[in-house]
Amino acid sequence: MYWETSGAPDGVPAVWLHGGPGSGLGAGGYRNRFDPAQNLVVGLDQRGCGRSRPLIVDDLGSLPGLTTQRLIADLEALREHLGIERWIVTGASWGSTLALAYAVAHPERVIGVVAFAVTTTSRDEVDWITEGVGRIFPKAWAAFEAASGRHPGERVVEAYARRLADPSEEAADDRARAADAWDAWESTHVSLDPAWQPGPLHEDSVQRAVFGTLVTHFWAHDAFLPGDEAILARTDRLAEVPVVLIHGRHDVSGPVITAWRLHQRLPHSELHVVESEGHGGPVAVELTREAAARLTAEAARNVRDIPDA
Repeated sequence: MYWETSGAPDGVPAVWLHGGPGSGLGAGGYRNRFDPAQNLVVGLDQRGCGRSRPLIVDDLGSLPGLTTQRLIADLEALREHLGIERWIVTGASWGSTLALAYAVAHPERVIGVVAFAVTTTSRDEVDWITEGVGRIFPKAWAAFEAASGRHPGERVVEAYARRLADPSEEAADDRARAADAWDAWESTHVSLDPAWQPGPLHEDSVQRAVFGTLVTHFWAHDAFLPGDEAILARTDRLAEVPVVLIHGRHDVSGPVITAWRLHQRLPHSELHVVESEGHGGPVAVELTREAAARLTAEAARNVRDIPDA
């Protein structure tokens, strides 16, 4: 697993969780969400993507064991390796799901959660982004559905997940076609975002395959958080954890209702709805930076207030 640190070695730890699943850290712009003089900033490419190896497309046999619980265990292993007692957990889109799932599993290790483009990757959310939003883009969705090759009774996301997970050599061309069709749909449903730019979501064919494989795998399994394991069903675990939720009003791919439901179940949380943005943007980034700074300052004060032994 690839990971990196930056900022102040003795600063308040903060970990960034990227979206996707499968997007990776990218060029490192996530560091701008933190104060390098006050934070020890931790970033990682989640298992199977980015600079972590092997890429999931080179190790499809490992896909059945790749679950949210596995990613949470990776985070715990990294925290222990770095000697961090507690950290601020932040993430966007899928990263917000992972951040919240980690906090639910290990609230004692979390100073606070900052999540923007808030998702919990529930069945309802996945069905919306893969089928329901087709009511807004009917022509593109018809092509997306037709290209899925789904069997009777099979959800669209399940069909793409099945095809992208097929490790056989003879399925290589079909995997590429499925990855291309998935990428085209992703580019469509984000097109109402004020920050949208025309073109493929991923220019590189390997990245398209990595992204499509991991997204469909996690989405087809409700993030491996079914029923009473779902984030919304376990918000009592976050009763003592500061939570900041940031979401764009124009986020058609993930409507603000998810952030609202979380806020209703977490009365102590903050909810910021950015009226001018969609699935992220400069205002959301600035709100993330401000929230991380507040949590950092509070954590630093708490350390100073601990009496000497």
